[in-house]
Amino acid sequence: MSSTVSVDGVVQRWEDLRLQDFAQGFFFGAGFFTTFRIDAGQPRFLARHLARLRGSLDAFPTAVRAPASALLHEDAVRDTLRRCLAADAVLGPRFTGVGKLAVSDGHVLCTFRPLPEGLEALHREGRELDGVEPGAYRRAERTVNHKGLAYFRQHALLPRLPVLTNEAAEVCELPTANLFVQLDGALVTPPLGAPCLPGIARAVLLAMASLEGLPVVERALPVADLSRAQACFYSNAVALAVGVPRLSGRELPDSLRLAERARAALEARALREG
Repeated sequence: MSSTVSVDGVVQRWEDLRLQDFAQGFFFGAGFFTTFRIDAGQPRFLARHLARLRGSLDAFPTAVRAPASALLHEDAVRDTLRRCLAADAVLGPRFTGVGKLAVSDGHVLCTFRPLPEGLEALHREGRELDGVEPGAYRRAERTVNHKGLAYFRQHALLPRLPVLTNEAAEVCELPTANLFVQLDGALVTPPLGAPCLPGIARAVLLAMASLEGLPVVERALPVADLSRAQACFYSNAVALAVGVPRLSGRELPDSLRLAERARAALEARALREG
């Protein structure tokens, strides 16, 4: 992680942060965050990320102290990012990597890190999914629809990357990613009530309505239906789309091509949205 950060738009060093400024977020996870790609100094889908942050703050007005609204205005955040990158010779104005905005205790913290190691190989080779975490969520558990700072449940499962299901044996999501499955002539992703996070890449793909001639739909996805999948990929705002060439022991040779097409579509939309 870079040592350059910002707090409420003020550029400073990581080592100068004060724990007391983020006590509720640190001790209770009372806050929200979002992570986004930065390509050559340009944040991708920033307006969508900020809208989701504001939506989470509005959903829990008494549990999380919101910052001044101006701090989450798109122009203000873009200016903060620009000044942070310019202030750090290691990052630089053409930085490509990951930005993170964390909101708690009335403050906005912005940090930076490189893209995940091995991302190109992950795009090229995909990732096998062979595990299921049954009953990890309960239907309509609304905290899952918000990217809260209390993220240990997902973080602890990242090394295994299992498919998380609810008490009805329906697919919800992966830790830190949404799942898309080609099934019955459509590209299916679980609904928010499953529950799952309203991922940024997920929302963009749903708004496109189709990919490779497949309608993109959200509907309940019984875990048993994964055995009938024709292709599969998972999505998030950093990796965009990663193919699943082997799902629960079954080879899915079309997954890498479908994920590549999804990445291309997401990259094109990101350029249009700015």
